[in-house]
Amino acid sequence: MSDTGLSARPPAAPEQPASVSTPGGAYRVLARKYRPNSFEDLIGQEAVVRTVSNAFDTGRIPQAWILTGVRGVGKTTTARILARALNYELPDGSVKGPTIHMPVHGVHCKAIMESRHMDVLEMDAASHTGVDDVRQINDSVRYAPASARYKVYIIDEVHMLSTAAFNAFLKTLEEPPEHAKFVFATTEIRKVPVTVLSRCQRFDLRRVEADVLMNHLSNIAQKEGVEVEPEALGIVARAAEGSVRDSLSLFDQAIAHAAGVVRADAVRQMLGLADRTRVIELFDALARGDIAAAFAEFRDQYDTGADPVVVLSDLAEFVNFVTRVKIVPAIADNVAFGETERVRGREFAAKLSMRVLSRMWQMLLKGVAEVQGATRPAAAAEMVLVRIAYAADLPTPEEALRMLQQSGGGDAPAIPGGGGTRGGSSAPVASAASLSAPSAAALPRSAPTMSVGGAPTMLRGGLDNAARSPVSAPAPEPEPPALKITTFPQLVALASEKRDVMTRLALEADVRLVRIEDGRLELALEPTASRSLINELGRKLEQWTGRRWTVIVSNAPGQPTLRRQSEAQQNERERAAENDPRVQEVLARFPGAKLTVRRLASEPVEIESDMDDPSERIDEDD
Repeated sequence: MSDTGLSARPPAAPEQPASVSTPGGAYRVLARKYRPNSFEDLIGQEAVVRTVSNAFDTGRIPQAWILTGVRGVGKTTTARILARALNYELPDGSVKGPTIHMPVHGVHCKAIMESRHMDVLEMDAASHTGVDDVRQINDSVRYAPASARYKVYIIDEVHMLSTAAFNAFLKTLEEPPEHAKFVFATTEIRKVPVTVLSRCQRFDLRRVEADVLMNHLSNIAQKEGVEVEPEALGIVARAAEGSVRDSLSLFDQAIAHAAGVVRADAVRQMLGLADRTRVIELFDALARGDIAAAFAEFRDQYDTGADPVVVLSDLAEFVNFVTRVKIVPAIADNVAFGETERVRGREFAAKLSMRVLSRMWQMLLKGVAEVQGATRPAAAAEMVLVRIAYAADLPTPEEALRMLQQSGGGDAPAIPGGGGTRGGSSAPVASAASLSAPSAAALPRSAPTMSVGGAPTMLRGGLDNAARSPVSAPAPEPEPPALKITTFPQLVALASEKRDVMTRLALEADVRLVRIEDGRLELALEPTASRSLINELGRKLEQWTGRRWTVIVSNAPGQPTLRRQSEAQQNERERAAENDPRVQEVLARFPGAKLTVRRLASEPVEIESDMDDPSERIDEDD
């Protein structure tokens, strides 16, 4: 039976060498022109390359691989490179087996990479989904390869096969002939039955980092003789979202769009993106609560053609960037981001709290969905900006209650966001006396009330009347002094005092002390420690001591756990007792006797042997 019918791509004439265009005028896109031909050319997939290299070097080559990942990360290309490595031969016959070291093209390499080798059969499962297509593979796999070392079957988008086709594949996939190898590729690994996955070695091809894509595009630009700005490469790399093929396609489009030097402004215009600097200015206005400046900046971008959804999405992306820089400052050193973005990102990360950033992110996330479904996107986007600007510096409910409690009977401090000027308007701030009245009877009947922290609080309608009729507030109760802990034994004793047995056991057996001072605790964790131990310990310390504690995990080895220290002391006492001549004499008189050492609370160390006669007990003081 002929095998040629299995290939989704019929044999074709060899393609032209890498060049801008063929003699017939057909242009080769960059994604095809710079497709990798060996494992050394693959970028961003070091884990896959290392695993395959070790398998080839040790001769542990499986009968089937399955490659999964998002579009454009190199699944089909890796499958062809695997087929080339399995069948690599030189004309002089110096290569006798599969190898990943392919410095030059071998006998079969060109035909394999061009998908026209008769022993490397490619099938597109999206158009060959039935059981008959798999039955054809099962019938042809029995025959030896015509010219190559192995017969390799590459099935792309294998998750598209029907259930019957998968079932027909199982027997052949588990026990194929020695000359047959299978390489599957899919973007939907969860749709592949586990019976197929268990018969394959799985490789997850990861998204390629933006800085790696930038270097790759820069090398291609040098080979193509194209002048490009680094910021433009960063925009293309981020827009590709980890896909090498997408980055090359966008770069190809950018070269044609620029018709010369590829500049960042031209790439933004091509992709419909707002200027990154202007997005940062809009973020700055929102963080300051300057609604007028935010409106002017947004309208200016909208008038120049920016999509409101894209503006808010870029704004959310910058919020995410600032948050990441606040957590991991080294992220700001990534060259994939522009110089302005990195410098301003550090500034905002130092000024803004995590509470403000997380609130802006949530409001933008909801706002993007609102703008997408709005009949007037620009107006909807402006209302989203209003909400963000007014909420930028508002306190959380817990902070507002704490401010009311701490204000006592005097004037309440101005709540951020409630006063001042925002777009030319101001809001009155009520005094603490009107917000912490002891009873609802003291309030004017015209003022609706609500309960805040157990005390009736007026709504907006009764603020003026309450201000004119002050009510005496009870004196605040003095807070108990905060408990200070400076040693680790004090911490363990506190857990025992609070009757928290689980925390005490964890402190004794699962942590190693690195450093402790009042309000700060550095620990090294044992493998048996719970993942939530650090968070739970910080929360409980704050409850027990009345102050915030910083509990962190350290890479230092730290001291031994309390349990190991206790065991070491016990072993030392036992060794000291065993070396005692009197004990040795007793043990010699009673073969098989065991020695037990224990310390009582009110007695010295007692050494006793497990003998039938209790009168033989020896006290260490004798």
